[in-house]
Amino acid sequence: MKIKAIIHEAEEGGYWAEIPSIPGCVTQGETFEDLLTNIYEAVEACLSVDISKHEITEKDKVMEIVV
Repeated sequence: MKIKAIIHEAEEGGYWAEIPSIPGCVTQGETFEDLLTNIYEAVEACLSVDISKHEITEKDKVMEIVV
């Protein structure tokens, strides 16, 4: 899966990015390399879901997929 990020130069220095396809998913970094690392972490965090609040029976399976 490809996800687009809009990268901005911050007025105070460094960069910040927003992921339009994931509302509220933003991050920042002092350098462009820091920003790239933080983008991956932000997307993972924004897409993580706490499944402990869902009812899972013995017949159900929980799978983790990579996209």
